[in-house]
Amino acid sequence: MTFWDHLDDLRGVLVRVAVTVGVCAVASFAVMPWVFDHVVLAPCDPHYWLYGVLDRAGATDAAAPMHIELVSVELASQFFIHMSASFWLAVVVAFPVIIYQLWSFVSPALYEHEKRGMRKAFALGNVMFYLGAAAGYLFIFPVCLRFLAGYSLSGYITPIVSLDSYMDNFFTIVLLMGAVFELPLVAWLLGKMGLLSRGFFGKYRRHAIVALLVVAALITPTGDPFTLMAVFIPIYALWEFSARLVPVTK
Repeated sequence: MTFWDHLDDLRGVLVRVAVTVGVCAVASFAVMPWVFDHVVLAPCDPHYWLYGVLDRAGATDAAAPMHIELVSVELASQFFIHMSASFWLAVVVAFPVIIYQLWSFVSPALYEHEKRGMRKAFALGNVMFYLGAAAGYLFIFPVCLRFLAGYSLSGYITPIVSLDSYMDNFFTIVLLMGAVFELPLVAWLLGKMGLLSRGFFGKYRRHAIVALLVVAALITPTGDPFTLMAVFIPIYALWEFSARLVPVTK
C-alpha cells in the first residue's frame, strides 16, 4: 500500500470513530438529566452509601452531616455542561470501540506474535481504565467532595458550590484515576520495548512509596490517615502488579 492508501484507511478509521462517538453522544444527551440525578450528583446526597461506611469506621464526623448547595452562576453553564458531559460520557462508553478501530488500522503491520501481545495490552488497558474510573467515582471523588464542601475557613463564609467547579473536579478525579490505573499497561509496554526491567521496581521501591504517598495526598486532600491509606494501598498495589508484568533482565 502507498502512503495515500494508508492515509485513506486512517481517514476511514477516524470517520468510524467520529460516527460512533457522535451516536453515543446523542444517546448520552437524551439520558443526561437522569444520569445527573442518579449518578453524577449522587455524592451530594448526605445518605450516599460511602458516607455511612466512613462514619461507622470513625473516619468522618457522623454528627456533622454534609450539605451541598449547587448553583449555576453563568447563564449558559447548564447547557454547555450538558453538552460536555454528554461528549465525555460518549467517549467513556465508546472507548473499547475506539481502541478496536485504532487496532484494526495498526494490526496489519504487526507479526502474529506481536498481535497476540497487543490484544492482551488493549484488553488490559480497557479493564484497568474502567476500574480506575469506578474507583475515582465510587470512593475518591465522594471523599474529596465531603471534605472540601465541609471545610470552613471562617463562620462568616457560606459554602456554595458552583456547578462548573463541581463538574471540573468530578471529571478531573474520575478520568485521572482511569489514567493512573493504566500504570501496569505502560510498564508492560516499556518492558516489551526493553526500556524497563523488574530490577527498576526493586531499586526504587522506597522512592516510589514516598512519591505514591504524595500522589494519594494530592488526590484526597483530607486530614485523616484512613482515607490517605485507602487511596495509597490500591495505587501501591498497581505499582507491585506492574513489576510482575515486566521481565527480569539477566
